[in-house]
Parts: sequence; C-alpha cells; structure tokens
Amino acid sequence: MKLWSILGNSQRLDGGAMFGNAPRAMWQSWSEPDRENRIDLACRALLASPLNGKTVLFETGIGAFFEPKLRERYGVQESDHVLLDSLAKAGFSHEDIDVVVISHLHFDHAGGLLKAWSECGAAELLFPNATFVIGKQAWERALHPHPRDRASFIPELQPLLEASGRLQLVEGDHCEALGESVRFHYSDGHTPGLMLAEIVGAEASDGSRHGGLVFCADLIPGRPWVHVPITMGYDRNAELLIDEKRAFLEDKLARNVHLFFTHDPGCALAQVQKNDKGKFGTTHEVAELHARALQ
Repeated sequence: MKLWSILGNSQRLDGGAMFGNAPRAMWQSWSEPDRENRIDLACRALLASPLNGKTVLFETGIGAFFEPKLRERYGVQESDHVLLDSLAKAGFSHEDIDVVVISHLHFDHAGGLLKAWSECGAAELLFPNATFVIGKQAWERALHPHPRDRASFIPELQPLLEASGRLQLVEGDHCEALGESVRFHYSDGHTPGLMLAEIVGAEASDGSRHGGLVFCADLIPGRPWVHVPITMGYDRNAELLIDEKRAFLEDKLARNVHLFFTHDPGCALAQVQKNDKGKFGTTHEVAELHARALQ
C-alpha cells in the first residue's frame, strides 16, 4: 500500500479562533498572522491505495463549492477545485476513488465532495464510484445541527449523499467497506461523533497492532494542537476535548502510530513524543507524502 498527502483548497482563518484560550503572544510564534489576524491553514486529504483492495480517500477538504462572497468570508484562497488537481498530480481522478471516509461533515472537511461553484449550477456530488463512510453520530449532527455550528454544515450535501445510495454509516470500530484494515476512534469534544480513522499497522505477538497512521481531523488539526491544553474556539467542549486528546496521544505514543494532520500547512505526518515533564510534541515530521509505504 502507498500513501499520498493530497492538498485541497487552503484557508486563512482568525488565529484567535483557531487557538482558543491561547494568547496571541504565544500562538503567533507557531502561526504568523496577517494584518487581519488570520493564519494559513491547509485542507489536506490522505490517499491510500490499495487499502483492503480499494483506493481510499480520507476527507476532501473545503473544496470550491462556495459562491464568491462566502469564499471570501471563510478565507478560501483558490477558486478552482484544488483537490481534483492534486489527485491528478498523484495519478488519480475523483472517479478512481472507491471509498471516501469523512470524519465529520463540517464544510472544511466535506466541501470537496461537491463540484466547484458555478453561477448557474446547483450543487452536484463528485466521486461517482465511491462509497461514502461517515460516523452515524456525526451524520445525525449534520441533519440536526446545534445553533452553535449550524453554519458549519452544507444543507445541500446530506440529501445528495443519501440519494447516491452509496452512504455507509458507522457506529463501531470498523466498517464494511474497509474491514479490519481501518479502525475508527471517536471524539465528542469538537463535534459529536468526530470519527478518527486509523490505518492499522503490523500485528504484534500479543495480537495488538503497532505502527500505522491515524487521521487526526479536528481533534488535533496540526502540530501546535498536540500540546494538550491548546484547543480551538470552534470546539463545543474544550475540557472534554483535552481529556480525549490526552488519552488519544498516550495510545498512539504507546503503539507508535503516526499522526496525519489536515490543517497544518507545513506538516502532513509526524510521530508523537513526550518529554520528561509529560508534555507531548512531534518528531520525524514529514511535509508531504508521495507514494510512501506505510511504516
């Protein structure tokens, strides 16, 4: 199996919102803000092939579905559908994808499922041959959002996914489309039912799995958020997220599972480390993946 990091459309969002309770004096050394206090953010997907005999895309980024006014409001930097260009550079098209795994249905993770905006066209779903794998709880949240994050969902997307006949909702550790090659973890601190997909590594003598890679989604958007106290203003329950993140990182450190970051503009992959004071950090950072073997 080979892995590719696939860049989608990038964003610039308010640094204070992205770093929550951290003061600017701290976070500006991690992400330099512009005059409007915005920082650079990637929307990076992960492509794996063959995985359980399939070509699998983990997330699709924000895409280019926004009309120009909303594109400007949410800091989307490109008008073209960058994800499709990035897939082409890796030798794939959206029609080649067998499975798309979505951690949750906020637009910066699922918007790339849709064709680019056009002045006279209605929303249209891409990936005509793919099964769409989504956590059941995250799906329910998208259908019945709370006022706090209602604007983060795309009202047209859920009906299109359901009408495709290729939607697969997940509740447990595994799904039918990917079998035991992918294990799911869940988190509620950012949004209910956030689904974190782990491509499992080698089996040890005791039956446990070591190595592999996990798509961190918005539990850990990038390297600065590996530091456990750092949360986003967008998180629904910061204290819960901190507890979830600590347990998540302890597990990945113990099993040497690599972290894949979607929003970090400079780093796609890293390993977890912890210093003698118990602070988590990253090491062996990798900016891009190009047909990389799973380690």
